[in-house]
Amino acid sequence: MARNVFYSFHYDKDAWRASQVRNMGVVEGNVPARDNDWESVKRGGDAAIERWIDAQMSGRSCAVVLIGAETATRKWVKHEIKRAWELRKGVVGVYIHQLKDLNGATANKGVNPFNAFNISGTDFNRIVKTYDSPYYDSKQAYSYIYSNLASWIDEAIAIRARY
Repeated sequence: MARNVFYSFHYDKDAWRASQVRNMGVVEGNVPARDNDWESVKRGGDAAIERWIDAQMSGRSCAVVLIGAETATRKWVKHEIKRAWELRKGVVGVYIHQLKDLNGATANKGVNPFNAFNISGTDFNRIVKTYDSPYYDSKQAYSYIYSNLASWIDEAIAIRARY
């Protein structure tokens, strides 16, 4: 099963944590936009951002939402979740608050970003799964994600095929 994924996360708060997951080498992921490229896309307005997101999702089989302390409140993360589902991609959430950031700090656990969605009368958080490491130690949390990410993605793709 193809595991080409689109990673969705709160860039300002979680880029360092997200890069740890993206660089695990477990799955092929989308290449992050360089700061200059992203600034250029943003200057084009909402329509340009939406086109950029669609282009980034092209050829991907799953959207992996890396959930940090503020992910659920982010406009573009919400858009990416909705768009991935519309494009028939698997969607899965992975909590990353236990991973250390650039300064060696962990974060508070964020709210499930799927709580805000409803699919044909069913709460999205009852369809889409999220995974939270049982470990508080950053290295153990990293190892837990590394060991399970591929199977979580496969499961998300299978779930999406049923809906």
